[in-house]
Amino acid sequence: MQFIDLKVQQAAIRADLDRRMARVLEHGQYIMGPEVAELEAALAAYAGAKHCITVASGTEALLIALMALGVGPGDEVVTTPFTFVATAEMIVLAGATPVFVDVDPTTANIDARAIAARITKKTKAIIPVSLYGQVADMDEINSVAARHDGIAVIEDAAQSFGANYKGRKSCGLSTFGATSFFPSKPLGCYGDGGALFTSDDGLAQAAREIRVHGQSRRYVHTRIGVGGRMDTLQCAIVLAKWPRFGWETERRSAIGAHYTNDILTRIPGARPVGPGEVGTKLGGVRTLSLAPDRSSVYAQYTVLVPDREAVQARLAEKGIPTAVHYPVPLNEQPAYRHLAHTDETPAASWLARHVMSLPMGPDLSDQDRAAVVAALAEAVA
Repeated sequence: MQFIDLKVQQAAIRADLDRRMARVLEHGQYIMGPEVAELEAALAAYAGAKHCITVASGTEALLIALMALGVGPGDEVVTTPFTFVATAEMIVLAGATPVFVDVDPTTANIDARAIAARITKKTKAIIPVSLYGQVADMDEINSVAARHDGIAVIEDAAQSFGANYKGRKSCGLSTFGATSFFPSKPLGCYGDGGALFTSDDGLAQAAREIRVHGQSRRYVHTRIGVGGRMDTLQCAIVLAKWPRFGWETERRSAIGAHYTNDILTRIPGARPVGPGEVGTKLGGVRTLSLAPDRSSVYAQYTVLVPDREAVQARLAEKGIPTAVHYPVPLNEQPAYRHLAHTDETPAASWLARHVMSLPMGPDLSDQDRAAVVAALAEAVA
């Protein structure tokens, strides 16, 4: 069993994949070819945003968004410590200072109710992360930003493209939405890639210029930029995957629901992160269901377990791979620990010791899922 199986997906789209890639090789426009604009149009319409700007990676998407907003030295950006390092890394590379706010222990997303207390005159943006495929509490976060003029919201949706939030899609919910097409993401390419979404014409123009070294037209550099383009071949690969994406998000949702039901009814020592049963606890932390008007695309299916290392070892003995996203909060990392004390983020610290992700993907069979649940029940017991 594999943690994420991309081979089955590749076999299912092989004919369209070969056709798409062959077309790029024939026309030879490897940078900014026609597939780039085709993919951007499809993604923008899906996300409900006016503009989509494909970029070199999800990491680059965050940096370009910050640069387009003019974030720089002396500015602060509020974000979560429980995420992949790129979220804070891009804030620092833009010249600003990350301000960490603890997470909600039920979802592992930033605690939207705690953001307002960390806003200062230096706050230029908020970057919530829609972790594990579930959208952060964007309405509350946008409301906080709206009460403080000039604060932008960048949804780090590297793991949540395709998820629903109150009738809208992740990436179309704030000033900017940023996602990743890393191969293991819900919608991935076969290398690095990402995209930015916005409905602001000025910000879209700035982002397009920044991704090509700040050019407004050839050899006219109107702003500081980067080499941040997503290449045409990678766009062609995502286009080949696109017709199957709707089915894949439905499958991820169904598999996640089955996992949740099985774990809650059969494994009292484990609890899902995000979807769960109201009132259940692990280590004194309640787990709550997602609201019915929200969905997760389960970029990872993550559970909370006691004695994680022992549980992982027992699962590995049965040939079941696991992963930890993430074992160390950013404010406990050597490069960032001076920015926030651990006692300011107790939920992030607790989650980091207990989270464990199980095999997940649209092509995970019912038999394999059942085998994972059975082995997890035995390992936790």
